[in-house]
Amino acid sequence: MRKNIKITEGIFPMPVLMIATYNSDGSIDVMNAAWGTMFERNQVVLNLSENHKTVQNIKERKAFTVSIADSNHVTEADYFGVVSGNNTPDKFERSGLTASKSEYVDAPIINEFPICMECEFLKFNDCGVIGKVLNVSVDEKVMNGENVDITKVSAIAFDPYTHGYYEVTKRVGEAFKDGLKLK
Repeated sequence: MRKNIKITEGIFPMPVLMIATYNSDGSIDVMNAAWGTMFERNQVVLNLSENHKTVQNIKERKAFTVSIADSNHVTEADYFGVVSGNNTPDKFERSGLTASKSEYVDAPIINEFPICMECEFLKFNDCGVIGKVLNVSVDEKVMNGENVDITKVSAIAFDPYTHGYYEVTKRVGEAFKDGLKLK
């Protein structure tokens, strides 16, 4: 038996993405965005409204980074979602995290998050912010040879049903292979 529930944003897992930009004064702004994904093979889309300080910065600087939040920094990741850069301009400093300047775009890389996509701003439309991924940098601690080892990333996902965060670590199958058993 099925039951109807009062929720519309029911896709799980939702990625927990850290969107980082520079403010006009050069300080760092970071926001938590669960509503984002790959738009095309080398493009990301972030479903954000224009009232976010981060969106204003993206439009001004023409760049941003997207980091994958991990379970070691869930408190900081959540903080970036509950505190607005419009009201707390020093929220990055308060987090205790550190950043480096991207070599590819005019945006910061948050050192503590293991995977970072460095993006050039393409446009803002009804979907939100669309950016082209120019580079992906990865902390060597989460690499297994030349590949990212997702079990080491400890990425977190947002649960829209109960507003929880879950660690994504266990591999359960082989993409583009397991389904061939049913052919």
